[in-house]
Amino acid sequence: MKGIQDKASYCLGCATKPCSKGCPLENDIPGFIRKIKEEDYKTAYEILLETTVLQPICGRICPHMKQCRGRCVRGIKGEPVEIGELEAFVGDMAIENKWNIPITEEISNKKVAVIGGGPAGLTASAFLRKKGYRVTIYEKHDKLGGLLSHGIPDFRLPRDILNKTIQKILDLGIDVKYNCTLGKEISLQDLKKEYDAVLLTFGANVSTKMKIEGEELEGVYGGNELLENNNHPNYNGKIVAVNGGGNTAMDTCRTIKKMGAKKVYVIYRRAMEQMPAEQKEIDDAMSEGIEFLFQNNIVKIIGDKHVEKIECIRTELIQVEGESRLKPINIEGSNYEIPVDYVVMAVGSKPEENVLNKLDLKLNKWGYIDIDEENRTSDKKVFCAGDISGAKSTVAWAARSGRDAADHIDKFLK
Repeated sequence: MKGIQDKASYCLGCATKPCSKGCPLENDIPGFIRKIKEEDYKTAYEILLETTVLQPICGRICPHMKQCRGRCVRGIKGEPVEIGELEAFVGDMAIENKWNIPITEEISNKKVAVIGGGPAGLTASAFLRKKGYRVTIYEKHDKLGGLLSHGIPDFRLPRDILNKTIQKILDLGIDVKYNCTLGKEISLQDLKKEYDAVLLTFGANVSTKMKIEGEELEGVYGGNELLENNNHPNYNGKIVAVNGGGNTAMDTCRTIKKMGAKKVYVIYRRAMEQMPAEQKEIDDAMSEGIEFLFQNNIVKIIGDKHVEKIECIRTELIQVEGESRLKPINIEGSNYEIPVDYVVMAVGSKPEENVLNKLDLKLNKWGYIDIDEENRTSDKKVFCAGDISGAKSTVAWAARSGRDAADHIDKFLK
C-alpha cells in the first residue's frame, strides 16, 4: 500500500479540481484521492461510483495525459499525479472485496431495452438500474464489452478485470440476450412495443477507407474488424503496414507484431506530437520494435490480386488560417515504394449503413443517428448514445454519453 499512499499524497487536492474538468465523466478526482490518503478505500470507491462504473477499466486504458492527468497542476513543473493508477487501484479493491453497486431508487415496473453492451451501453444500463428500472441488454456477440472485449487487446486490458467489472454491473439484476443483432434477430418496432424506452448504443465500428487505388486487393484489412472479429491472417515472417495514428492503429500494430510479423510499419501523415493515440501506447509500440514513418502518406496499394507493395509520399505540415491543427500536404516528387504483405487501415470508423437504414430514424450530415441535447432521436421513445450518435471515440466519452442518456431516459419515463 505504501506506493499507492505515496502517489495519493502527491496530489495537492486542488479546490478548483482542474483534473475533474479534464475527465469526460467529471469524476471527483481530488475527493476519491483524499479518501485513499485516509486509507478509507471503500468511500473512495463510493465517490467514484457516483459518476462511473468502469473504474478498473478507465484507470487502465484512458488517454490520461489528454484528459484528467493532462490538467493536473503538478504537471506544470514536474510529473502529474498518477490518476489512472489510483483509480484502477480503487476499482480493483472493489472487485477483490466484492463491494457492490447499490440500487438507489425503488424498483419500477418500467422497462428499458439497451442495444449494445459496450462502454456506453454498460454504463447506461448500470445507471438506469440504479434508478430502479428493469433493464435488458441486447448484444450481437456472445459476450459483453463491445470494443473493450473485441477491440482492446488483453495486454492493455486484462480479461479477468474486464469480465469481473461487467459481472458487477450485471449483478445489479440486468438481463442480457446474447447473439441478438438489431435488424436480424430483433427489430426496433418490436422493441418499442415491449419496452417503455429503447436506447441504441451499438457503436460505429466499420473501418473508414482512404479511397485510394488498390484498396480492394486481397491483404487489405480494416483495423476495427481485425480486432473485433479476431480473424487475422498468418503474419509469421510477413511485413505489415498499419495506416493511422490513433489507439486503434496502436492496438492493431502491437497485436500484429506479437503474432509474429517480421516487420510492422505505422504510417502517419502528421508528426508524432499530433497523433491522437496516447503517448504511452506510442512509446510501448516503439519499444516493441515497430517502425514509425511520420509525415508519410499511402497514396497507392500495388499488386496483382494480393498486396505486394505500397506507394507512399512524404508530407509537409502547414498552418491553414482558421484551423488549429497543422495540415499535411503531399510533397510533390517525394514518392517511394515499400514492399509489404498486408495493409491495415486504421484511419477512423463509421456506422454500419445496412443497420441504420432499417431503423427509419433521422441521420445527421455525418451519417450518425441524429439526437438532440437529451439523447433523443427522431422517435420520441428511442434514445441513442456512444459512437453511433457521433460521441467522441474514447471509452470515457462513450461512458459519459451512456450516463447522460440514462439521466434523460429517467426524466422521460418519470
